[in-house]
Amino acid sequence: MMNLRTAARGFVAFLLSVPALQGNDGWAVTYQAIKNVCAWRGSTVEISCTYEYPKTFTLNKILWYTNKHNELVDLRDDTNYTGRVDYRCGEPSCWYYSSCIGTCTLRIRGLTQSDSAEYKLRITTNKGEAYSGVPGVKLSVTDLQVKVVIPPYNPNWVQLECHSMCHRTGYDGYTWYRDGTRRHQGRLDWFNINSEYRSSCAVQGSEHLPSPSVYAPETPSVGWTPPGVIEEGSSVNLTCTSEANPVAKYTWTKVTTGHPPGHSVQGQQLSFNTIQSSDSGQYLCKAENDLGTKSSPISIDVKYGPKHTFVIPSPPGEIMEGGSVTLSCSSDANPAADYTWFKDNQPLPWEPRRPYTLDPVSSKDRGTYRCHAENQYGYLGSNSVFIDVLYAPKTPSVSVRPLGEIKEGGSVTLSCSSDANPAANYTWFREHGGSVEELGENYTISNITTELGGNYYCEARNAVGLQNSTLMFLNVTATPPSPPSSMSTTVAAGTVAVLLATMLLVIFLLMRRKRASRKARGQGGRPDTREESPPCPVYYNVSALTNRSASAAQREPIEEQDDPHYASIHISRSKNQEVPRGFAGALVESDQTEQVLYSAINLKRPKAVPE
Repeated sequence: MMNLRTAARGFVAFLLSVPALQGNDGWAVTYQAIKNVCAWRGSTVEISCTYEYPKTFTLNKILWYTNKHNELVDLRDDTNYTGRVDYRCGEPSCWYYSSCIGTCTLRIRGLTQSDSAEYKLRITTNKGEAYSGVPGVKLSVTDLQVKVVIPPYNPNWVQLECHSMCHRTGYDGYTWYRDGTRRHQGRLDWFNINSEYRSSCAVQGSEHLPSPSVYAPETPSVGWTPPGVIEEGSSVNLTCTSEANPVAKYTWTKVTTGHPPGHSVQGQQLSFNTIQSSDSGQYLCKAENDLGTKSSPISIDVKYGPKHTFVIPSPPGEIMEGGSVTLSCSSDANPAADYTWFKDNQPLPWEPRRPYTLDPVSSKDRGTYRCHAENQYGYLGSNSVFIDVLYAPKTPSVSVRPLGEIKEGGSVTLSCSSDANPAANYTWFREHGGSVEELGENYTISNITTELGGNYYCEARNAVGLQNSTLMFLNVTATPPSPPSSMSTTVAAGTVAVLLATMLLVIFLLMRRKRASRKARGQGGRPDTREESPPCPVYYNVSALTNRSASAAQREPIEEQDDPHYASIHISRSKNQEVPRGFAGALVESDQTEQVLYSAINLKRPKAVPE
């Protein structure tokens, strides 16, 4: 029986040997170790065994392997053991026995916890026979553990306990260190919460193999992935990392100035699937274990295009001409937006980020204003604001219709207009004559006379002020007598016709009378001896309205008389028609009634000529 020797940089543990026989017919593997081997991380372990095979075979190969792989892998070819494994195997002895017997030792340096496994030996002969020692030896690699015990009576301190799986409970052969400096021996130590130092322990005699140090969390390191600019709508993960033992737990909290911490999220990572502008701000990552707490802030700045763009006038409301008003464009954007100003949809030359100031305000500044906000992530137009500038009426302008000469009896319209806000009311005046009591933009004079000529002007007035127009001179000329109308011309022509007809009639009667006298003389009659008849009136009916001709008048019956004859002449005349000279009697003026004109015509008969 041989002993298994476990060496760890000067530390040697002697373990009880338990032979493990395997095989028959001259085949066997004996592991010279207990069922389980315990070793500390960083130490060196050796596992030895003897093997046996029949003399009729020749040894071809010896290897060690574990159960960590599905296939048999020589530890010398396993990358996890590179540089840390070697075999120490002697030549087998075949002289004294019917079988050949040999020894082989597996040596592993710098043990890690991943080296914990079951180790087995396998031999292969020249005839292809292979034999493994099953079961093998189980190796457990462990650290010295420092356990944290929180006492109920002292919240500022915790108790540390050094513990090893390779030692029995109550073992106190440990040495304590603080930041690598030896402090005391024993199983327990004390730690002040949130202290910066680190505590560890080691088995006495193996101080070069201390336990892992325990310590409060270090200041966390925070950041986000993917790195770079955070744009609204993208996916972002905030990460937090802190060195601590025991391992720290992480808590994320958004910090709002002037408010208590908001909702907390547990975990080393805080994820935003679709980050929003409202997620901008400061976040606090807290790393915590039983030995203390440390926190680190991180600020994230989510970039986005303009939102909620609007124009604010100051002061608001109506603006008096000559006053001052400032237009400010406000927009939620990150980074801050540049602004373009518009008046009545026309761009204004103004600096991109300054307010638009009108000082002093004039009537031409009246209009609708808006702004346009833009940055590299987008743009947005604002609402429209109407700036209403109030001002007194400007000098009114006066016009007259119709243009040209103004004649008496005609109609004239004067118009007045003025630029004013609010709209002006108008009052008309006549120079030296006061108000004509006419209100409104237009003033009409019907049937104008020369007395109404002269200078006129209007007054434009609103709540802000008033203004008079220049003078407008109306020169009214008198109307000359109007020429006869067509009806008057017709009546006059009729009257002339009547007169001509009368004259012709008279001449005809005279000639007829003369012919009668000549006839009488031819018959020998004596005019002076003939009995003269009394004068007898003869009536002639002449109507100018019927246009009867002189020949028609001659067909009337005519009787010759020596005494005066009377002619009845019916004349229809218009009003104001003059009576032709040479007629006796009078005409009664009437528009419709036919009047009778009596004319006394003395016809002297010639003396009788003897026949």
